[in-house]
Amino acid sequence: MQANLQAHSKRIESIDIVRGIAMVIMALDHVRDFFHVAANTDDPLNLATTSPALFFTRFITHYCAPIFVFLSGTSIFLQSQRKTKKELSAFLIKRGLWLIFAEFVIIALAWTFDPLFHIIPMQVIWAIGISMVILGLLIHLPYKLILVLGLIIVFGHNLLDIPEAAPGFKAGFWWDLFHHGYFSLYSLSPGRYLMMVYPFVAWTGVMMLGYCMGVFFTSNYRAEKRRKMIMYTGLGLIGLFIVVRLINIYGDPHPWQTQSTGLLTFFDFIKVNKYPPSLLYLCITLGPALLLLAFVERIKNGFTNIMVVFGRTAFFYYILHLYLIHILATILFFVNGHTMKEAVDSMAKLPFLFVLPGEGLGLALVYAVWLFVVVALYPLCKWYDKYKTSHKEKWWLSYL
Repeated sequence: MQANLQAHSKRIESIDIVRGIAMVIMALDHVRDFFHVAANTDDPLNLATTSPALFFTRFITHYCAPIFVFLSGTSIFLQSQRKTKKELSAFLIKRGLWLIFAEFVIIALAWTFDPLFHIIPMQVIWAIGISMVILGLLIHLPYKLILVLGLIIVFGHNLLDIPEAAPGFKAGFWWDLFHHGYFSLYSLSPGRYLMMVYPFVAWTGVMMLGYCMGVFFTSNYRAEKRRKMIMYTGLGLIGLFIVVRLINIYGDPHPWQTQSTGLLTFFDFIKVNKYPPSLLYLCITLGPALLLLAFVERIKNGFTNIMVVFGRTAFFYYILHLYLIHILATILFFVNGHTMKEAVDSMAKLPFLFVLPGEGLGLALVYAVWLFVVVALYPLCKWYDKYKTSHKEKWWLSYL
């Protein structure tokens, strides 16, 4: 019995390690958004202007959202082992609605620092929230049916790229909400807009598949068998990416082309669509992530202990890191001699206060700010992790 409890604890820890790594890397992308000199004037994946360092700085952060969403599904499955379906369904619906509210209010304010909420971004927390609500409704279905539905969504949603590619196609609200939206604006009231960033359907499929992978973490799978299953799944996804990308017909709306150099051709080959997450995007991100999940299960050292803390406090960390990054950007804004009037006037170009297009830091300093943010937040996350552990009777902690 004691051995089973230890094995179960270790399995949970491996999930937290990978989620923690994703959260730390995610902060790099958000620091780049607020601090890099070209963040708001050019795409870091633009092959005509990027550098290898900038390209990989952006590309490595592609792994964060899929890991975050996929492992959220896995954690839900683990909760299903200790809750009834009715209890789990109610919890998922309530927590999903809370996350949507948090995205529209708490997180929107962190991004914009605009107390009047002229722009409300719909990003990853929104996608997780609505996916939890949907999974809360689907949880009553048989496991195999949830698996089939998840596979159909993830492998089939790129069929919607076909009508989108037709001449004259114009996406409307519902199409943008389900599949197409990429920073699309929709009016809520005069001067206030929803900004769609994460169309949710594909992400819901990712969460459903993450939920189904949770079966590997039950007592039906011994440690070695589980690691092999996860590793083979990861290798299979990487292999699928290579084969389907080489065929260059399906799986991503942007076919790759031979470029002027071998390095740029490689960049174009791995440059896949995130908004919405294409099949090939999910293969090349979740494949290596699953390999990492299998690998870290047997690793325990100072680094993994730190990552566990970030993984256990992911949402708490997510909120804090956005506010800290924006506060630091605001300090730099005024240090550079700008005024509040300039900040307000700049909102005609950007939805973020205290950020000016074309102004910022070089990539090396962006990395320095990122390290500062991560180091500064670790003590707070460690305190919160201990607080949650010692106050399990507080129901509201499960929502943060």
